[in-house]
Amino acid sequence: MKKIGFKQKMRYYFDNTMSKGITGLIGWLGIITILIVAIAALVMIVLKIMPDGEDQMSFIEGFWRGLMRTLDAGTMGGDVGWGFRIVMFFVTVGGIMIVSALIGIISNSISDKIEELRKGRSFVIEKNHTLILGWSSKIFTIISELAEANANQKKPRIVILADKDKVEMEDEISERVGKTKNTKVICRCGNPNDLSDLHIANPYDAKSIIVLNKDHENADSQVIKTILALTNSPKRPEKKYHIVAEIHENRNIEIAKMVGKDELITILPYDIISRIMVQTSRQAGLSVVYNEIMAFEGDELYFSDEKKLVGKTFGDALPAYDDSSAIGLRKKNGEVLINPPMDTIINPGDEIIALSEDDDTVVVKGKPTAINEDAIVKDEIFIERKPEVSLLLGWNKRAPIIIRELDSYVLPGSKLVVAGHLVDPTDEIEKLKLQLSNISLSFINKDLSDQSSIRQLEIERFHHIMLLSYEDIYDIQEADAQTLITLLHLRQITEEKNLKNDIVSQMLDTRNRDLAVVTKADDFIVSDKLISLLLSQISENKFLDDVYRDLFRSEGSEIYMKNATSYIKPGVAVDFYTVLEAAKRKNHIAIGYRIEKFKDDPEKAYGIVINPDKPAIVHFANEDKLIVISED
Repeated sequence: MKKIGFKQKMRYYFDNTMSKGITGLIGWLGIITILIVAIAALVMIVLKIMPDGEDQMSFIEGFWRGLMRTLDAGTMGGDVGWGFRIVMFFVTVGGIMIVSALIGIISNSISDKIEELRKGRSFVIEKNHTLILGWSSKIFTIISELAEANANQKKPRIVILADKDKVEMEDEISERVGKTKNTKVICRCGNPNDLSDLHIANPYDAKSIIVLNKDHENADSQVIKTILALTNSPKRPEKKYHIVAEIHENRNIEIAKMVGKDELITILPYDIISRIMVQTSRQAGLSVVYNEIMAFEGDELYFSDEKKLVGKTFGDALPAYDDSSAIGLRKKNGEVLINPPMDTIINPGDEIIALSEDDDTVVVKGKPTAINEDAIVKDEIFIERKPEVSLLLGWNKRAPIIIRELDSYVLPGSKLVVAGHLVDPTDEIEKLKLQLSNISLSFINKDLSDQSSIRQLEIERFHHIMLLSYEDIYDIQEADAQTLITLLHLRQITEEKNLKNDIVSQMLDTRNRDLAVVTKADDFIVSDKLISLLLSQISENKFLDDVYRDLFRSEGSEIYMKNATSYIKPGVAVDFYTVLEAAKRKNHIAIGYRIEKFKDDPEKAYGIVINPDKPAIVHFANEDKLIVISED
């Protein structure tokens, strides 16, 4: 092997130092500058080149004068003596080239640093922040809700890590969300699945972590990979994470739980929205109730350890609050009881689950007035249930879940007609039919954008109408546009025939809900918004997961809209303490009411009043509804 020479060694050393970037470049420029100045000083000393009027000059003095000329070309303007001028001229020219190169290097390094900061790659030093991993249309509602929840917190922070340009994220948030009160939103660009990128967002000090799934894509594998990166990071803290993740497919829940264990709470959007849609189709206005309860603006659910109520029954707790509404208990062992038996004893360590404006407003201070016995309906009003005929317009991944859920609510002999552009559901439908006990299914291929096709369905024969979005076929805006067209056709037909069908429709973008109000449908299920509200609520309090799971399932107690006249005589002035007592006698919990004459007025929350002030007087008309939690 040929011996490596000095030249090669120097070249190798030079390449290594240059590869270090700006530090190496500045270092070499400094060495070159010193060499030029030192050579010039040595030449002047050896050849005795002095400025006119000077007899001698030391090496250090010559070095200093040369160095000053490299930094400032104007310094040589006062030089005297042509020999000295020529030497200083070459020193100055060398200095100009070196300084120019140095300025260029520094300028480029500053630009590179700004670009690096723009890309959002710097480490986040925040603590107790909410970390959102991933990007979807739900993020805007989540940010708005968290900002509302953090309004009374000190220096709250939301950190977002997504595989998206930092500036684009900030611009979209500014446009769609606007001001976030006292909450600061920090965006970072990176892949949530990558351990080094994940480190940038400092998940180790986050109070909660939300993992988003991509819009209308089967990206569960990426969500699970992110959870794996979080829980198996070598840098993770000893304390447990609080992770809330969005999983689309039910079959992926088990593996997600295996990875996240007790640190993970999973949200199934398709399942939840399907359950809410079925419940809402049977009770007009219920979607507004869910929005009111799940949003941080207004009244939401809290847990409160009320020592004053220990030893008393749950029924005694109902009138114990003026401006909060107890709906259940969280036992000391973690068990959640929604609408437990009224004689259930409250033990030490049990917590009241209550609707209230804030966590510090759940205070026992109720002073019930005398119950107006004359206003309470004593006789039980029995309403005979009959098999139902329902219509499902449209088809998407939620349809089979909706059909199975509806089957658990209706009586045997009920029918469901599915109409629309069916995407070859043959095999799936045959399996679905075998799972149904109470519903018989039939399918009709119809163009839902054609009014004549809808007229052929004879919608007057249906008790309930559900309209699904074609989210599997079209993008969000086009799918909502198709939904709006169908709703407008339905409105024209119902007005012509003076029909009162219950119509509930699915919307994808919350901004399109305002457009849909003109169709006068009973309810609009804005899928993304409801899931965003749920993710936000559970990220703030993980124990709410059990509460919502209980409320959304067909078993146990749920939220119902019942005729107010089944509890209170119409036209009689009563306070809500009396209403509460009337519901309590039926083992129901009254949490609000709906004034029917305002059902189309968004300024009055469509007539919905949640957690009313109990001493306030209210008059119920025949059409008004009481919002209660009951088993049926």
